[in-house]
Amino acid sequence: MDLQKKIFKTEFAGQPLSLEVSTLAHQASGAVIGKYGGNTVLVTAVMGNEDRDIDYFPLTVDYEERFYAAGKILGSRFVRREGRPGEEAILSGRMIDRTVRPLFDHRLRRDVQLVVTILEIDNESDLEFITLMTASTALAISDIPWNGPVAGVKMLFDGKKLTFNAKQSDIKAVWPASPLGEPAEKGFLSFVSGTAEKINMIELEGIDADETEIAKAYDLAQKEIAKLIDWQKGIIKEIGKPKVNVRLSEPDAKLVKTVRDYLLDGKLEKAMYTKDKGEQHRKLAEVQEGLKALLTAEGRDEKELMLANHLFETVTDDLVHKKILESETRPDGRKLDEIRDLHAEVGLLQRAHGSALFIRGETQALVVTTIAPPGAEQLMESMRGLNERRFMLHYNFPPYSTGETGRVGAPGRREIGHGALAEKAVKNLIPSEDEFPYVIRVVSEVLSSNGSSSQATTCGAVLSLMDAGVPIKKPVAGIAMGMMTGPKGEYKVLTDIQGPEDHYGDMDFKAAGSADGVRAVQMDVKIDGITNQMLIDGLAQAKKARLEILKVMNKALAAPRKEISQYAPVILRLDINPDKIGLVIGPGGKTINSIIETTGALTIDIEQTGRVLIAGPNKEKAQAALEAVQSMVKEYTIGEIVEGPIVRILEFGAIVEFGPEQDGMIHVSELKEGFVKKVEDVVKLGQVVKAKIIKSDMGKIGLSMKGVPQ
Repeated sequence: MDLQKKIFKTEFAGQPLSLEVSTLAHQASGAVIGKYGGNTVLVTAVMGNEDRDIDYFPLTVDYEERFYAAGKILGSRFVRREGRPGEEAILSGRMIDRTVRPLFDHRLRRDVQLVVTILEIDNESDLEFITLMTASTALAISDIPWNGPVAGVKMLFDGKKLTFNAKQSDIKAVWPASPLGEPAEKGFLSFVSGTAEKINMIELEGIDADETEIAKAYDLAQKEIAKLIDWQKGIIKEIGKPKVNVRLSEPDAKLVKTVRDYLLDGKLEKAMYTKDKGEQHRKLAEVQEGLKALLTAEGRDEKELMLANHLFETVTDDLVHKKILESETRPDGRKLDEIRDLHAEVGLLQRAHGSALFIRGETQALVVTTIAPPGAEQLMESMRGLNERRFMLHYNFPPYSTGETGRVGAPGRREIGHGALAEKAVKNLIPSEDEFPYVIRVVSEVLSSNGSSSQATTCGAVLSLMDAGVPIKKPVAGIAMGMMTGPKGEYKVLTDIQGPEDHYGDMDFKAAGSADGVRAVQMDVKIDGITNQMLIDGLAQAKKARLEILKVMNKALAAPRKEISQYAPVILRLDINPDKIGLVIGPGGKTINSIIETTGALTIDIEQTGRVLIAGPNKEKAQAALEAVQSMVKEYTIGEIVEGPIVRILEFGAIVEFGPEQDGMIHVSELKEGFVKKVEDVVKLGQVVKAKIIKSDMGKIGLSMKGVPQ
């Protein structure tokens, strides 16, 4: 069978790159197999045949991991197949969505679905790069209306050199492979994507990265993205399908005039420009109800009422843009670079190991830290196998936080995405396991939301960790920036955006960092992208804001507490001879379990290196377990005096037990000076005696009672 393959090849960052189009998955609107290094992905793009009666553009991106891609059979004992997408898959799918979505006409009302299937991975070449390239090409060669193509690159800056699409082994050499340390120099690891002229998506993890270095790197990245897009355009020219003509959601001119006339006579502005969120929502709802009543009286049907709701959003968007661009007037009256009222406090929950409340305007995050002994690590299952996480940050966004009812249950894409962003900002602050041998979980409960709960979570997490006595490297604060753009290229950067500015704005730019530099960035746009100068301005304004926030946080708690909570487990460390690990564990774990039971310890964790971590509910019980292990592994020396009961009487001597799993023999000739006829003439079973070590050979200890006072 002729699959009619068309293969397009090039090279990027020293790795072979190819895109293949054939009759495989030919019923999709577009289907491409992408290969980069040892990674292979299939991306299909499909558009539905019917317009939906909805007021939004229905785009979905499904990212499908396949364990066979890494040559693994994973899953539970009873279910050996992939389940719901893991966190990695969700975050990867979101990254593609955030890049391609702005280039659709949002008046489109047909379902568009991208399915990304990972077929092979090599754990070296960048997977994000090839999935986005393949998704872009699949959309671009299809008949689906879309204003691409797009591309993206991974950047590693180690403080000295900028590298595009560095291999995983090279990244790990200068960057934390897990949240347990940091490189010697400042730097950042970032994935950036967009069009040939503008950037429209950023994910960045930094180690006190310098804003100037970030901007320089993105300027260079833009040039590389442009090259990749030019290559795609050649493919599109050769095999691309003509785009179908799709009806866009357009209300009639009379309806548009009626809506605009009603809203722009002062009603909308008066409602929108209200400081209190609850009052604002109430007034806007009244305006909407009034509009609905007017249109109903005119005899408008349900479809037209739905279009009117969309028009309401459009007119409101225009109003918010106009007021900010022309007079720098924000809905709540703040200056463009002004932060809302801040509040920070710690120690709200007495029995929690650490807790903090961070408030910015009407956004409130209650953040709680729990520390636990080794063994509480989270196992993450993905194509790459099972990965252990010693630090976890989880984000909860209940419906009451926005004054609504709704589903309460497992975390959705929002919770996973926002939690991952806050975790990225904080994780490289966590001390090494050697310094602080605890498993750490931070949970953010968003109590109220009106703009950037993820960055409130970042601030609250830092305070909560310090309240728990976790010796983090330095405090970090986060802020959400926004932007309004005009038709002539004019723009205004907004600090600390709240609900309406986020909803109607053109950019959502979240930045976290310390006093020394940037720690995390996430950027999405609703326009086709932003220029490098816009990025520079956004970073500068974000820096000013985070330094203000750090001052407030510093007043609540300036540094980690010296002691952990009385309710937290105590962990003591001991290093033993690896040859004695088996002795401590005992047959089937009998010995170690006995120590835990008798001392009241929580856990005893022994590594192959001989490192022993003993956790107890308090210091006394942990110390008791430590001493028990110490006595078992103690290295005895010739001449040392030991004490213990006689546990066995032999014809030629007696056995003394002087430590856990430790005994020695007193030969009959060493019981006392002179001749001893019978062992029982000197010692009895159960008698406690003192003896001197006179011999130690291959673990066998010889004892003597001669000259030892009893």
